Order: sequence, then structure tokens, then C-alpha cells
Amino acid sequence: MGSPFRIVFYAENDELAGRASRAVFDRIRQLNTIMSDYLDGSEINRLSQQSGARRAVPVSPELFAIISQSVTISRNTGGCFDITLGPVIRLWRNAMLTRKFPDTVEIKKALKKTGYKKVKQDKGTQAIRLTKNGMRLELGAIGKGYAADECIAGLRSMGITSALADAGGDLALAGPPPGRRGWKIDVTSGDPRDSVRVLELAHAGIATSGATYRYLDHGGKRYSHIVDPKTGLGLTNPLRSTVIAATGSEADALSTAFAVADPAARTRILANYPSVRVWLFEMGKTSGQSWSHGF
Repeated sequence: MGSPFRIVFYAENDELAGRASRAVFDRIRQLNTIMSDYLDGSEINRLSQQSGARRAVPVSPELFAIISQSVTISRNTGGCFDITLGPVIRLWRNAMLTRKFPDTVEIKKALKKTGYKKVKQDKGTQAIRLTKNGMRLELGAIGKGYAADECIAGLRSMGITSALADAGGDLALAGPPPGRRGWKIDVTSGDPRDSVRVLELAHAGIATSGATYRYLDHGGKRYSHIVDPKTGLGLTNPLRSTVIAATGSEADALSTAFAVADPAARTRILANYPSVRVWLFEMGKTSGQSWSHGF
């Protein structure tokens, strides 16, 4: 998935620790072959290659689950989160490699191949149909969080209840370290010298989205790698969003949604996710907005 994974957990003995570690990283490698659009032969790429087909394509339980969750989050965020942006994201990946702004005509063409409503699910047969030819799914804004959740689930199945899974900065947390209330997590504004708040968390997910490391400077503006589903352009608002939610996948997806959403949309998203905590910061500023609804 293009990110380093780090797992921290407490086990009763070395034998269990070694067995659990091997099992967890085997699971990560398996999920990578299912969900990574960087791999030509991955399951998600094979599904995308069959976009426009008249019949739904049977998929693995994992891929069906993450697509189903993604469509639900898209609906609940008014489209601020959307895994169908693959055609547009490919243009922006190339732009950031070449340092050349994407062609606006190509962006418009790519946008016509997007839209979460074009993803059809058949729960009975566990199949997916991408109704528009040329569609490409891209799980970069939820896949790592989902994988982190799977790491925690795997450890729990082996009797390990105190664990942290770090998927490139997207975290899934089980129970706290022995003798502690929670895992100590920094919430920052994006300035490496600044720690806004240190939280003690357990049984939750936390993720951050922003243009701290991946962006393109063009025409006096900084375009984020996070793409607005409505315009097909990288975000130019210098926001960094941190979300605490029930799971890593939910936190991962919602941190992107809150970065994309305008103030009115953020309020609507919070109405659908009343238990999340959200921090929004303008990049380079240590003051920001914070919401908390029943978390």
C-alpha cells in the first residue's frame, strides 16, 4: 500500500509474540494483493479492468467489505470521500512525479468516469459492478486504516488485547499497554516542533490528512494530493484534519472527508458521525478548530 507498517503489542511470551507477528504481517501482505492499485495483478485492479461490464464481478469478502463501507461513507459525507477517483488520482500522481500541472481537459474526461453512485453491490452474490467504462477504484484514503483494523482483529483472535497498529500514520488501537489508561498519541498542527495535545487513547482509530508531504506547487498555489471529487483538483485550502473514530478505517476515510468538506458539509458529516472527534488546522498555524460530539 506504499506505506510502512509498524505493530506494537504485549504478549505473554516470546513464542506467542513471534507467531502473532508473522501472522499479522502475512495478513498485511495478503491485503496488499487485494487492495493496492499499485500492483498490476491486484484484485482491485482486476475489478477496475472489468468496469462497464453488464454483470457484477464476484470479489473476495475483504474487497466487498471495504467497498461496501466506502460507499456508505461516501453517502454519509455527501461525496466528500469517494474511492472512484482513481482516474483523476492517476493524473495527479503523474503530475507530482513530473512536477507538471495536469491537463485540465484530461481532468474533465477523468471526472466523467468517477462517482460512488456508479458502484453497484450485490450482497447476495458478494459481487460488484462498476457501471461506467474506464472506472478505477483507489483505496488510498481508507485501505491503510482497514488493514490496521485487520491487524488488531488478528491479534485479538490470538488472545492479544493490548496492541497498536500503525499503517503509515493511520492508527488502530486495541487495549492500552499494561498499567496505562491508553496509548499516548500526539495531535499536531503539522509543524514538527508543535504538539497541540497528547491524548491517551484505546479501542479507537485515529488518522490525519493534509498536504504536509505530498503536494504540487503551481501558479503560486500549493495543490494537495487530496483531490476534491467535485472539481478533480488537488485541494488548495491548507487544512490538516485529524479524526478519532471507532475504527481505523472510519478515521482514515473521515479525515479525508473533513479536509475536502466546506463548513456546512462538515456539520452535516458530524450529524451522521456524532461520536467522532475532529481537529482542523491551517497548515503552519498552531491554533485550530476542534469538535467533539459524545466521544
